[in-house]
Amino acid sequence: FSQTRSYLTSSQQIKKYTVRLQHQTMATHVSGLAASIRAATESTTFDLANQTPSTIASTVQSAFSTPFPLSEMIRITFITGAGKLGRQKYDENAAKTVTSELRQLGFEDDRAASCVNECGGTFKLQHDTGKNLKTVVVFPNITGVAANGDDDGGGDGADADVESSAFVKGSIEEKLALSSPTVFEKMINSQCPSWIQKKECVTVLSSIVQQIQSLDEMLLKGQPLSDEDQTLYDAVSLDSLLEKESLLKKKMQEHVSTGHITASEKDTLLQQVSTRLSKINLEVDAAEKEMKPKKVQKLKTTLKTVAERQAMLENIEPRPPARLKKELDIEKLRKELRPLLKLEESAKGRLLTMKETKDLARKEEILEEIEELEEASRTWFETDEEFATRVEACRAMFAAKEAKYNKNKKPASASSSGRNAGFLPSKGKGTTTWATPGVKKSVVKKPKAKAGGGGVFAQMMMDSDSD
Repeated sequence: FSQTRSYLTSSQQIKKYTVRLQHQTMATHVSGLAASIRAATESTTFDLANQTPSTIASTVQSAFSTPFPLSEMIRITFITGAGKLGRQKYDENAAKTVTSELRQLGFEDDRAASCVNECGGTFKLQHDTGKNLKTVVVFPNITGVAANGDDDGGGDGADADVESSAFVKGSIEEKLALSSPTVFEKMINSQCPSWIQKKECVTVLSSIVQQIQSLDEMLLKGQPLSDEDQTLYDAVSLDSLLEKESLLKKKMQEHVSTGHITASEKDTLLQQVSTRLSKINLEVDAAEKEMKPKKVQKLKTTLKTVAERQAMLENIEPRPPARLKKELDIEKLRKELRPLLKLEESAKGRLLTMKETKDLARKEEILEEIEELEEASRTWFETDEEFATRVEACRAMFAAKEAKYNKNKKPASASSSGRNAGFLPSKGKGTTTWATPGVKKSVVKKPKAKAGGGGVFAQMMMDSDSD
């Protein structure tokens, strides 16, 4: 018993040393701010003042590309903007760069995220109105094992390795492969609303399917799997992957049959059909030269089907891009912005009151919040160009609504003004005068000028007074 206990103790020490060494090795591969982030063992705030987008991108990639060797979740907060006094210190794309790099690493935007282990691999944008600071709060992926080798259950940590997961925690691949059918369908509807995004999703699933099938073949040949491959094989069901792939292809067909495709997707589909037609025509020519009538007949049948598909695609009227997920929140902010823009327009050429100055300061905050909500509406497998198209479509829609609102808004009537209430206009020759109803207008007669010396000078003085 003592020998066994001694062996276990020695094994634990070796494991602790290995984990510590891995942590030190990861730290040596990063430097500067990224190294400080990697070394954090408790919630910490980092200021990105005077940092360029390229430096920020490099820092985020280096700091969050691998899980933190921690057993408890921590909060990493980046200050990406400030109010008017400190705004010049921060690059205007600081927050956008941080969130973009995090998304590339598989992190998800989750406004409800908190400092618990289950929220690893998420981030959220926040605005501290008290300190007037813009921040990005990151909840990193963690291994569940502290740097000293102790797990959060107080045991020897034998079942918890630094990178035991087959996928990066929180990555799109993990969500696609391990989600239940119900959750999978909800994710696809939310994160892959377009035909092209579902196509990219099929590509990712097909890659995982091929990986599992190759492991299956290795087992059939009696070849042992590595620990990582065994973990992947045990975690992922091949039948489940094939069902998900089939569901995606069915949804893609529905997009086409119902005409729910964008102009760019229509061009892509027509290009595919055109390429296929050219290939079939070449095969028909080759079969005719080889004198294979049955093959020729079969190819011509296929050719007819593809040609019908081409005609069907050409008749589709493209749909506008999918609307932004945060569109309702953006609309509320734009309504709040409307009176501020009117105030700004009316304040040109005059000094502002303290209240007006405070109100107009809110305008810049609203514009920044709108931009953040637009960025939070980005979905899976969406290129920058595709996302920009959706954002522009959203902005154009709001611009049209604003134009309609301004057109329908009638100017206030002069008779309803408090200053002119109770007065009626009276038209005279060449001018308009105002008279109070029921009150006789009194006429003040000018005194006649006295004749005598200095009459010209007196007349000049009278003219000056009347002017």
